[in-house]
Amino acid sequence: MAVSEEVCSSVKSRSSSSASSSATTTHYLAKCVLRGSVVLQVLYGHIRSPTFLDVVFAKETSVELVIIAEDGIVQSVCEQPVFGTIKDIAILPWNEKFGAAQSPQMLGKDLLIVISDSGKLSFLTFCNEMHRFFPVTHVQLSNPGNSRHQPGRMLSVDSSGCFIAASAYEDRLALFSVSTTDGNEIINEKLIYPPENEGDASIAKSVHKNSIRGTIWSMCFITQDSSQLSQEHNPVLAILLHRRGAVLNVLLLLGWNIRESAIHVISQFEEAGPLAHDIVEVPHSRGYAFLFRVGDALLMDLRDAHNPSCVYRTSLNFLPNAVDEHAFVEESCRVHDVDDEGLFNVAACALLELRDYDPMCIDGDNSNVTSTCKHACSWSWEPENHKNPRMIFCIDTGELFMIEIFFDSDGLKVNLSECLYKGLSCKALLWVQGGYLAVLAEMGDGMVLTLSNGRLHYTSPIQNIAPILDMSVVDSHDEKHDQMFACCGVAPEGSLRIIRSGISVEKLLRTAPIYQGITGAWTVRMKVNDPYHSFLVLSFVEETRVLSVGLSFSDVTELVGFQPDVCTLACGLVSDGLLVQIHQNAVRLCLPTNGAHSDGIPLSSPVCTSWFPDNTSISLGAVGHNMIVVSTSNPCFLLVLGVRLLSAYHYEIYEMQRLRLQNEISCISVPQKPFEQKQPSSYTHMVNNSAFPLGIDGGRTFVIGTHRPSVEILSFIPDKGLRVLASGMISLTNTIGTAISGSIPQDVRLILVDRLYILSGLRNGMLLRFEWPDPSKTSSSEFPRLQPISSLVNIGTALTGIRVPASFSPQFSEANIFEKTNDVPINLQLIAIRRIGITPVFLVPLSDSLDADLITLSDRPWLLHTARHGLSYTSISFQPSTHVTPVCSIECPKGILFVAENSLHLVEMVHSKRLNVQKFHLGGTPRKVLYHSESRLLLVMRTQLSNDVCSSDICCVDPLSGLVLSSFKLEPRETAKSMELVRVGNEQVLVVGTNLSSGPAIMPNGEAESTKGRLIVLCLEHVQNSDSGSITFCSKAGSTSQRTSPFREIVGYATEQLSSSSLCSSPDDTSCDGVKLEETESWQLRLASSTTWPGMVYAICTYLDRYFLASAGNYFYVCGFPSDNPQRMKRFAGGRTRHMITSLTSYFTRIAVGDCRDGILFYSYHEDSKKLEQLYCDPSQRLVADCILMDVDTAVVSDCKGSIAVLSCSDHLENNASPECNLTLSSAYYMGEIAMSIRKGSYSYKLPADDVLNAIDLSQNTIIASTLLGSIIIFIPISREEHELLEAVQARLVVHPLTSPVLGNDHDDFRSRENPVGVPKILDGDMLTQFLELTSKQQEAILSLPLGSPDTVKSSLKPHVPSPIPVNQVVQLLERVHYALN
Repeated sequence: MAVSEEVCSSVKSRSSSSASSSATTTHYLAKCVLRGSVVLQVLYGHIRSPTFLDVVFAKETSVELVIIAEDGIVQSVCEQPVFGTIKDIAILPWNEKFGAAQSPQMLGKDLLIVISDSGKLSFLTFCNEMHRFFPVTHVQLSNPGNSRHQPGRMLSVDSSGCFIAASAYEDRLALFSVSTTDGNEIINEKLIYPPENEGDASIAKSVHKNSIRGTIWSMCFITQDSSQLSQEHNPVLAILLHRRGAVLNVLLLLGWNIRESAIHVISQFEEAGPLAHDIVEVPHSRGYAFLFRVGDALLMDLRDAHNPSCVYRTSLNFLPNAVDEHAFVEESCRVHDVDDEGLFNVAACALLELRDYDPMCIDGDNSNVTSTCKHACSWSWEPENHKNPRMIFCIDTGELFMIEIFFDSDGLKVNLSECLYKGLSCKALLWVQGGYLAVLAEMGDGMVLTLSNGRLHYTSPIQNIAPILDMSVVDSHDEKHDQMFACCGVAPEGSLRIIRSGISVEKLLRTAPIYQGITGAWTVRMKVNDPYHSFLVLSFVEETRVLSVGLSFSDVTELVGFQPDVCTLACGLVSDGLLVQIHQNAVRLCLPTNGAHSDGIPLSSPVCTSWFPDNTSISLGAVGHNMIVVSTSNPCFLLVLGVRLLSAYHYEIYEMQRLRLQNEISCISVPQKPFEQKQPSSYTHMVNNSAFPLGIDGGRTFVIGTHRPSVEILSFIPDKGLRVLASGMISLTNTIGTAISGSIPQDVRLILVDRLYILSGLRNGMLLRFEWPDPSKTSSSEFPRLQPISSLVNIGTALTGIRVPASFSPQFSEANIFEKTNDVPINLQLIAIRRIGITPVFLVPLSDSLDADLITLSDRPWLLHTARHGLSYTSISFQPSTHVTPVCSIECPKGILFVAENSLHLVEMVHSKRLNVQKFHLGGTPRKVLYHSESRLLLVMRTQLSNDVCSSDICCVDPLSGLVLSSFKLEPRETAKSMELVRVGNEQVLVVGTNLSSGPAIMPNGEAESTKGRLIVLCLEHVQNSDSGSITFCSKAGSTSQRTSPFREIVGYATEQLSSSSLCSSPDDTSCDGVKLEETESWQLRLASSTTWPGMVYAICTYLDRYFLASAGNYFYVCGFPSDNPQRMKRFAGGRTRHMITSLTSYFTRIAVGDCRDGILFYSYHEDSKKLEQLYCDPSQRLVADCILMDVDTAVVSDCKGSIAVLSCSDHLENNASPECNLTLSSAYYMGEIAMSIRKGSYSYKLPADDVLNAIDLSQNTIIASTLLGSIIIFIPISREEHELLEAVQARLVVHPLTSPVLGNDHDDFRSRENPVGVPKILDGDMLTQFLELTSKQQEAILSLPLGSPDTVKSSLKPHVPSPIPVNQVVQLLERVHYALN
C-alpha cells in the first residue's frame, strides 16, 4: 500500500552522487514472512476444478486462495505475491463457446481478471501442479503506474463472461469482447471510449450532456437476454458518473454496437435526492439493477435501456432495528469520493488517514463523527439462485439485511428483512454455498456467519491483524520466546497480537519430564478401518510400554501382549485384531484381550506367538497389511513374513521370502493400507494415462533405503515372489564437487497424490523426492503458450537386476538381489533436493492414507505438503522433538504427540487459524507496545478508549493471559502519542509523550501546528497486595483463540498424570507452569513527574543510556534526570527542523531525526558545550514513517509511500561537504506497503553444516518491518559474494515464465519505484524463494538462461550447455534463509 503522489511529495534527488555505493555497503535480502491480511475484494468461482468452488481473497500485493469448509472454518490453500499492486479483480466465468476451450487444462475453470499498476489487464488461471496462479495473457491498457485518464482502475464483467469493461478514474473506459473462435487469443476486440484522439482534445470544449466526462464511480453490465451467451447481441453498460461541479451523480447507459464497433450513450437517469455511489446488477433478472445512494436504495428497471425507471425504493435510514445487540461503534458516514485527488486507494486512505499529513491522525477528533445518513458499504448475492435473487447487504453502521426479489405473474415484488446481524462495518461480503456468509472488515477480524432460521449466527473468525501500528520483538535467546507482540487494529477492535512463525498448534497436554530414553513412538488401531487409534506404543532403550488411547492414557502392556523388557524396533496392525511387535530377537504376534480393547479376545490374558530369526538379530522392521518385512545386518537379509490362522485365536508367523543383500538396509516403509488406483483429483494430470507406473498396481509394494546409498521399490506378488520395480541411487555433491557425507536414507515413504512418488529423509538432514520417468519424455503445462521444462533428472540406478523364486512357499529361499537378469528395474529420477536441518530426517504421515501430509522431523518439526509440486514444507510452531506420532481419538480427532525434552506433548494443529497469531482483545486503539523484562509484562499505550474517564491510557498486560493488570489513565481529551523505557540509575522509568490539543498537528505544508503536549514520567513499581485477592494467570479471558481441551476434565484420572499447559506461550518458558503468580505480587504505574511542552510530544527515544530524546512539533530536545531522580527531568539542549518531526532514534553518539518533508537528519550532541550539531542531511524529500540506526553511519528509514531506504555516510566529514547533500542512498526497496514500525532483530541463517559459504556474521543487523496492511517483512544482511550470486539468479527468475511477476510488472521498475535511478538493489526474497519450489531440472534451466530478451526463455527449455551458476550453491543459500525464517 502506498499513498498517491498527490498526498506525499515526490522523491526529488538533490545529488546525483546519492546512488553510489561503497565497497563496505551492507547488502540485504527482503523477505515477507507474514503477508498482509487486509482483504479488499473477495471472489467465488471454479478456480481449481470445474466441480468445486473456491474463494479468492484479493489483497493489494498478494492473492490468497481459500476454502470455507463444511464446518464454516476458512482454510488457506495457498497465497501468492503478485509483485505489483492490485487495483481491481473479477471472475471471468467459463463459457463453452470460449476459444480457450481448446486447452484441456483450462476446461471448465473460471479465470481471474486483474488490473494493476502494471497497466495491463491480466488473465490468470490456477495451475494445480505448481500450486499457484499463472498468467494466460496480458492486454496493455495504459502506462505503468497510477494514470488518472487511462483505463486501469475498475473492472466489470458481463454475467455470461462475453464482455469486459475497464474504466479509468475519469473520462475514459475500455470495452473488450472475449474470443469465441479457435486460437490462443482470449480478447477478440478492444474498444476505447471516447477514442484516444478525442480524449486529447482541449478540455475547454463545452461538456456534452451525453458524454462520460467526469469521475466514474461504479459500473456494471446489464443483461438484456440471458439466453444469448455470445457476441450476437449488443451489450449495455451502466456507469455512475460524477461530472465536475455537479451536485449529484448521473446514471448513464452505454451501448456497444458490435457490428459498427462503436459505443454510444443510450440514455441517462438522474433524480433529485441523495448522492448515488454504486450500481449493482440483479443476477438472472434480465435488466434490473440496484442503485445504492447515501440514505436509500433504488431498484431500477433497465430492461428498456432507452427508458430507465425506478420500480422500488427503500430508505436505509429507517431500517428495522437489530434484534441481537452486538458491541459496535458507529463510524463516520463518509463515502470515498475518488474525484478528490482520485489516486487514493480506499484501503490506504482508511488505514492511514493522512489528514493534513498527520500519520497518527487515527486519533483525530473527526474519526468517530456519527451521521444520520446511512449507506450500503458491501453486498453479496446468494449463489446458484436463478429464480428469486436474494442479496445480503451491510450498511455503514454494521447492520446486515437481506433483500429478496420475486418475479411472478403479478409482477415484481421486493421483500426486505429485519436486521439479521449487527457488528462492525465490513469492507466486503461473500455468500457461499452451504449458507455461509464471509464478512471481511478493513481494520479488524472478519467472520463467517451462518444463515439459519432467518438469522445470521457467528460461526468462525477470519483473522485480520491490520493495521500493525507497533511491535516488540522479544529476546528469543534469554527467554526462549520465538514470538513478536504487535499492536493491531483500531477502536473498538484494537488488540494485542502474539505473532509466531510456522503453523499454529494448540498445546493440549504435557507430561512431567519422566520419559528419558524414548527410542520410538507409534499409535496403532485395533482394526484396519477403525476411525480412531486404540494404543500408544512407547519404546525405550530396554523397555516397551503400551498405553490405551481414550479418556485415560492407562498402561495396558500386559493386556496387549507386547514383550515389556525389550526395545521395540517397529510395531503395527497386520490384520484386524492382530498386533505385531518387532524387536531385536523376534517378531511377536499378539491378540489383545477385551480388557485392553472392547474388540479384543474374551480371555484373561492375550494370545501371543513369536517368530525368531536364525542365529542373527533383527535390525529393522515394518508392518503392513497382511505383510511383515524385517531385515538383518550381519549377514544382510531381507525377509518377508506372513501370518496364517491355525485354530481359534492361534496364528503362525512364517517366511514368505528371504533375500540376501549386498548392502545393508537403512530403513523400510510398508503402506498401512492396500492402495487402490484412483482417478486423478485435478485436471492437471488428466493427460496421464495412470497414476500408477507399470507393475505397481498389483501385489504388495513397499520401499526400502540402503547403505549403497539408494532407495528401492519392491513388490511381493504371491506365487511370483519379490521383485524390484524401481530404484534410484543417491549421489550428492557439494559446491566444490566432493561427495556430501551422511547421504544414507534414514526414512522413506511412498506417496500417492495424482501420481506416485517417493520421499526420502537422509541422515545428514536432507530431503529428496524421486519420481518415475515420464514415458513420453515431455511435460505438459496448465498455462497456455508456456512450455515448462521437464522436471525429471536421471540419477542412475542402484539395482541392476533381481532373481526371485519361481513359486510362493513358506520354505526357505534365497536370491541375490543384485544379480543381473532380464528384468531390469526402472531408474528413478531425482526431482528435488532440500536441506531442512543437520540431524537425521524422519517422515511421519498424519494418517494411513498414501496422500496424507507428513510431519518431517529434523532439527525442528515441519509439515510437508504432499500435494505440492517438488518439495514444499512449512515449519510447525513447536520446539525441536525427537519423535512424533498422530493420535486420533474421539476427544481429539486430529491430535499429534511430540516427544521433547523427556516429556510427552499432545497438541493439535489449529486449521481454523490461517495465521499463527494469538489475539488479546484490549479495546481502543493500541499504539505502542514495550516489553518490561524485570516484571515480564507488556506496557501498551492505548487511545480512543470508550470509557467516560479518559480516552487514552498506559496499561500493564500479562503476555500469557492478555489480562490488563493495571493502568495509568491520562487526563480527559489527552491523547498519548509516544512512550519509551528510559534507564535512571539502576531502574527503568516509562517516559510518555502526549497531545493536549484538538485538531490536526501538521499543516498541509508539513510544518507543525501550534499545539501543546505533556511529558510524563512513570515508575513501574512492584507492590504487595494485602487483600485476599490475587492476580492469577490461570485463565485466558483475553484470548479469542482459546478452545476448551477435551482432556482438561480428565487430567487427574490419567495414569500418566498429564498436565494442562495450554496457557504457555512457549514450552520452554520458565514462567509458564500453569499456576498462578505469587498471590501478593503486583505491578503498578506511579506518576513521578509531569511537564507541559509547547507542542505535541510525538517521538521519544533513549540516548547514551543516561539521556533521552523527545520531540515537540518541529523541535527536539536532549533530556535527562540529574542525580538519577525521576522526579527531576531537565532539558540539556534543543534542535529544530523545518517540518514536523515524526521519528527519533539514536545509536551510541549518533542521533537521527526524521520529519514529514526533509527525510532523515543526522545530529551529534556535544556534552561539554551542551549543543546539538547537524552533520548530515537526507538527499531526498520523504515523509518519514519510522527510522532505525544500524550503526553510527547507517540509517534505515521507511516512508509513507511504501519504500524502505538505507542511508549511509562516510566515517569523516569532507571539508567542503554541505549538510544539505552528504548522505548516500546505499540501497532501497519498494514494498508497496507503508511500514509504520521498524525494529532491529537478531537473526542468523548460517547452519553448522559441512558446506557453508564463507561470509561475515551479520546476524545483528537484521531489520524487521511491520506494515499497515498487516505484513511482516524481514531484511536479511548478506555478504557481497552472496548478493552477487543471488542477484544473477533473480535477474533470470524475473523473466522466466514459471517465476516472472504474475501481473506483468517489470520487476526492477516495481521494486525501484519512488527511488532514484541507479540505486543498488535490495534483493527480493519472495522472488528468489520461488526457485526452491521448482524441480532440479527447472532450476538448472533457469540458471542457464541467458540474460536479455524474454524471448530467450524458449531456448532454455532444452539447455545444451552446463549451468553457469551452480545449482547446489544457490539452493543451499536459499534453503538456509528459508530454514531460519521459518
